[in-house]
Amino acid sequence: MKVISGSFRGLNLKPVPGKNTRPTSGKVKEAMFSMITPYFTDGNVLDLFAGTGSLGIEAVSRGYQKSYLVDKAYKAIATINENVEKTHHEEQFEVIKSAATEALKIFQEKDVKFDLVFLDPPYRMKITENLIQDMVDFNLLSSDAIIVDETDYEVNISNIETITLLKKKDYKDTKVALYQFGGN
Repeated sequence: MKVISGSFRGLNLKPVPGKNTRPTSGKVKEAMFSMITPYFTDGNVLDLFAGTGSLGIEAVSRGYQKSYLVDKAYKAIATINENVEKTHHEEQFEVIKSAATEALKIFQEKDVKFDLVFLDPPYRMKITENLIQDMVDFNLLSSDAIIVDETDYEVNISNIETITLLKKKDYKDTKVALYQFGGN
C-alpha cells in the first residue's frame, strides 16, 4: 500500500495487522481521488474509520492542510501513528482513538469544520446516513464540503436536504459515492 500522488508519493504505508480491517484497494483509492480532484481545496480532512490512515495521508500529500484520523481499534491507531510518522509531517495530522459518533461530538465541541470527509465504516454497520446527518446537525461541514462514502449498499440521503449526490461508481462489492454539502 502506497501513497499515490503528491508530496508523499511512493511512501509505503503499513497495513493494520489481522483481518478486522478492510483496506481500500489501490484501484478504489485512485478512483476516489480522481472523483474529488475537481473539488479539491486546502482545508481540513476527516478520515472516519481511518484503518491505516491511508486516505487522510493521501489527502494531505495532495495539498490539504490537516487530516483528522479517527478509529476505535487499538491496532488501527498504532498503525496510523506509524504511518503518520513516516510522512515526517506529524503536525499535519491528529490521530484520535474514538468511536465515530463520539468523535463527531468532540469535533462539535471544538468547533472543527471539514472540507473533505472520508466515510468507510465496516460494511455490516450501514450507518452512513446517520453519520452524514450528525455532521450536518453538529455543523461540522464547511460550505461546499465533499463527502466520499465507501460502502457495499445503496445509501439513501434523500431526507438530508443540504446534501447532494454528485457521482457514484461501483467496483465489484464496493460502492463509492461523492456527496456535496450545500449548507451554511
